[in-house]
Amino acid sequence: MKKLILWSVFFGSLLGVSYSASANTTPNFTRGTMTSNTTATTTVTEAYLITEYSTGTSYTMSGTNIQWQGTPGPGVNYSQVTPGAATQFSESYLGPGISSITELTRTTVTDSITNSVSVFTQ
Repeated sequence: MKKLILWSVFFGSLLGVSYSASANTTPNFTRGTMTSNTTATTTVTEAYLITEYSTGTSYTMSGTNIQWQGTPGPGVNYSQVTPGAATQFSESYLGPGISSITELTRTTVTDSITNSVSVFTQ
């Protein structure tokens, strides 16, 4: 039998084939534990740029002790009802185009910790 194995190894090495023998292995422990600890940190940064548009026109006028001729609007002449009396006047006009721009940045940080213990016996 020894000669057969030696010849097999010799001819196998000439042909490029290797010979290996396997044996059954049995673990020699009776019990054990394994502990695993994993820590992870995730950082997410979001950036938003919100642009709002107006496609029409908007005109607003308000006040007290004010008078005008015709329909209120841009270019109308306003005057005091009682000159010298307390008067408030506000006028705003918004034409088509960008009405507002909002920039927002948000960062979220998430910490994750996983601890596990495995107990095994034979």
